[in-house]
Amino acid sequence: MKSGKFLYQLLALIFFLLSLLSISGWAGPLPEGFVYLEEIVPEIKTELSYFTNDNYIGERIDGYFAPRCILTKAAAEALKKVQDDLKPFGLGLKIYDAYRPQRAVDHFVRWARDLRDTRMKSKFYPEIAKKDLLSQGYIAVKSSHTRGSAVDLTLVSLGTEGIVRELDMGTGFDVFGPKSRPDNPSMSPAQRAHRLLLQTLMKRHGFNPYPLEWWHFTLRKEPFPGTYFDFPVE
Repeated sequence: MKSGKFLYQLLALIFFLLSLLSISGWAGPLPEGFVYLEEIVPEIKTELSYFTNDNYIGERIDGYFAPRCILTKAAAEALKKVQDDLKPFGLGLKIYDAYRPQRAVDHFVRWARDLRDTRMKSKFYPEIAKKDLLSQGYIAVKSSHTRGSAVDLTLVSLGTEGIVRELDMGTGFDVFGPKSRPDNPSMSPAQRAHRLLLQTLMKRHGFNPYPLEWWHFTLRKEPFPGTYFDFPVE
């Protein structure tokens, strides 16, 4: 009788733990060739808005179950070289987004086609009509991020006592419009210099810039150039 009660309690505990893992989005092993960025660059800074409501949609994005950066190992090792170049000058990198599941891209596209939802327009696309975000290339049905070797990032100043300050790039991350073009001539000299520094270092270490967004870079020699992944970020 006691053994039967113990077995019942043990099964109940197992089911309870399994339910917790399901709710939290338990992280399984990454596909071969992928790493968590902090394993390669432990000191790198992150601000992952797609795990929060503070993004151009205004809600957490599908497929983001944890605020973690995942990249192909090749892209992560290239970023480490950029970080190492910046370190002697008291500078570093801050990551906004890295690998992005296809389900997240699908979320973006569904939102872009719903022209009624413009709650985040004033902050993220004040100069672009929502109906033009797809046609002008700010949102796409396929993204280089989903191949695992693209990254959105900026430069930060690493002050004393752990103070981290973003360098002025002229716009924030995911602000869609002409001002976010890397070569926009209306930026101040300091803003243009910061953009040029980021672009120069990223290109030196094997990344190609995206002409519409100063923050977006894709590894030139991608390990998976034709594969769009959909495993979750967790």
